[in-house]
Amino acid sequence: MTVLSVLRTAAGPARLAITHNSQQVAKMSDHRAMNIIPSRFQWNKFKDMLHLYFVGAAIPLLAGIGITNMMVGPATLSEIPEGYVPREDEYYKSPITRFLVRNFTRNEQMEYEKKMQYIWETEHKRQLRLIEKRVKKLMAERGDYKAWYYTPHIARKYQRIVRKETEELMERRPAA
Repeated sequence: MTVLSVLRTAAGPARLAITHNSQQVAKMSDHRAMNIIPSRFQWNKFKDMLHLYFVGAAIPLLAGIGITNMMVGPATLSEIPEGYVPREDEYYKSPITRFLVRNFTRNEQMEYEKKMQYIWETEHKRQLRLIEKRVKKLMAERGDYKAWYYTPHIARKYQRIVRKETEELMERRPAA
């Protein structure tokens, strides 16, 4: 540690000269000088945009929340009429929370129904695959039906043409 402090004091004047002259200076007439400094354009632009979005979004949003809480107010408990099933959003106290739950979340019943539909579809696909597998097995065993094991050979026409042309080329070729 003492070695580093000795080196620091020894390099002191050179370090000051380097740091002092690092700023650019533009020389003009009459021995005037203009110090060239980095631009603050991006910083000023960032502050302007932050102010714009805060004034344009945050203040109206906070005002709307405040007005809603003052006008509508929190929910109060009351007797449930006979045969009435409350919606899921009616269990929350704040009007903002009720709005968000009603419009932006999915209720548990909907999620359950979607999950059951997915399970039914996968089971149905599994059963179809089993039936298809059994049909393919029976067709392979009996060989009496031309569905999956029959391929029409349209390409054979082109194979014959190519074979004929290659034979003709081989005949025209001089013997080596």
